[in-house]
Amino acid sequence: MRKTPARALTAAVAATLLAAGCGGGGGDSDSGTTSDGRTVVKIALWNYDTTPEFKALIEGFEAENPKIDVQPVDILADDYADKVTTMLAGGDSTDVLTMKNVTDYSRYATRGQLKSLDSQVKALDKASYSGLEPFDIDGHYYALPYRHDFWVLFYNKALVKPTGADLSNLSWAEYASLAKEMTKGKGTDKVYGTYFQTWRSPVQAIAAAQTGGDQLSGDYGFFKDQYDLALDLQKSGAMMPFATAKSQKVQYKTVFESGKVGMVPMGSWLAAALLDDKAKGVTDVDWGIAPLPQIKADGKTTTFGSPTAFAVNKKAKNSAAAEQFVTWASGPKGAAAIAKIGLVPSYTGDEVMKAYFGVKGMPSDELAAKAMKPDNVNLEMPVSDRTADINQILDEEHELVMTGEKSVEKGIEEMNKRVKSEVQ
Repeated sequence: MRKTPARALTAAVAATLLAAGCGGGGGDSDSGTTSDGRTVVKIALWNYDTTPEFKALIEGFEAENPKIDVQPVDILADDYADKVTTMLAGGDSTDVLTMKNVTDYSRYATRGQLKSLDSQVKALDKASYSGLEPFDIDGHYYALPYRHDFWVLFYNKALVKPTGADLSNLSWAEYASLAKEMTKGKGTDKVYGTYFQTWRSPVQAIAAAQTGGDQLSGDYGFFKDQYDLALDLQKSGAMMPFATAKSQKVQYKTVFESGKVGMVPMGSWLAAALLDDKAKGVTDVDWGIAPLPQIKADGKTTTFGSPTAFAVNKKAKNSAAAEQFVTWASGPKGAAAIAKIGLVPSYTGDEVMKAYFGVKGMPSDELAAKAMKPDNVNLEMPVSDRTADINQILDEEHELVMTGEKSVEKGIEEMNKRVKSEVQ
């Protein structure tokens, strides 16, 4: 396989695409075939070298389809949504587009930029899939999920064990107390009890999932308690301030792997990155997985998640081959490929999950097993033609609340007002 040259090629292609905002790139990709006659399928994705799922899927597919050459168009994760939006607006012909979340998907699908995959969906055994429903837009599908992540609690065993804490049924109040107990040190030697990534999800999506609140409603009073908790953690010093994390572009994986934080609520995808980095010698952190803490003390675990999918660009140069890749990646063989590296696939089955827990280094204790079988997994953000606009408003106001520029009450008031006046 030519993955090293392909990566070099696609880095240049990506630069060309993003600079021009259109076109399929240079070299042998202009004709849609390689010099040796293979069909080229270009796939937009992020951080290829540090996101092992893409390599697993591409190499697995190519091994079974030697007449197709899958070439990644590598984009920085933080820039991905904006770059793909620009590419599509400019008439780009990249064949496959990775749907990082359903918010972006709803934007592209409702703009008519994705090819219908209705016929592929009709052929699926839907009972074997999780995360398929969010891609249903008025009875039509424009993407197929290959991964279905949900949020759990990652913890550093060396930091949690001395506390004697039982992580199996934590309330958020108990979680906050534990985070404060674990915090120690100062300056560069400081270890925080917890870390919340600067996304709005650790506050807003958790609140919605565990209270039943509707993020499309324009009535966001249900966010308040989770905001109070997050701000209290910051004030106490048990969590890195939002402004610091944002300005320094701190990443959850980095602070967790360095042993600078005891607990991180995060999507199940983090397991694959931790396994990969540990195998490479990047980190030696001894980590585990526990259920996400709960707002309601009803003995059940409610979390949220979001599927990750592949879609076919409506202007794809090699549409048939692109559809072939998307179908393969979302099916049993694609599921097996990513389960073996510690990711939860959309297609599930006993053999797939056996492979998941059989990955070397994957926690397989009772606590991890409980975490990976939550009672309820709600969608991170509902899908509608208003999702993208509401998401932007909630994200903007979230930053203002977490940096202290607005009080919780004022921030929620602005969310309510803006969604009702600007979107609804």
